[in-house]
Amino acid sequence: HVQVVESGGGLAQPGGSLRLSCVASGNIFGINTMRWHRQAPGKERELVAGMTSVENTEYSTSVKGRFFISRDNAKNAVYLQMNSLKPDGTAVYYCNVGNVSPSEGVVDVWGQGTLVAVPS
Repeated sequence: HVQVVESGGGLAQPGGSLRLSCVASGNIFGINTMRWHRQAPGKERELVAGMTSVENTEYSTSVKGRFFISRDNAKNAVYLQMNSLKPDGTAVYYCNVGNVSPSEGVVDVWGQGTLVAVPS
């Protein structure tokens, strides 16, 4: 069983910054992709940023150049540095990791989310 816990959310002013953290623990065999998603009120969940074990990164167009994803493999952790925040960044941010199980293949594990609020 693998748990994923996000932290670092909160209130930020427009133009401000926040750094989200996500740590996976439990029965971890190996993590390939680590991603951040977000879900704004009344909208579908969307991918914000992702990183594979070879440190290839991807970003949504709306955050590219402002958000930066990084990971610490030794800690099974992934981070999201969010700069120049805008009100449309208000959402619950979810961490998702792919745990590579010898018996099950890649198993996606999601955290409970952390709320980021950027008032207009």
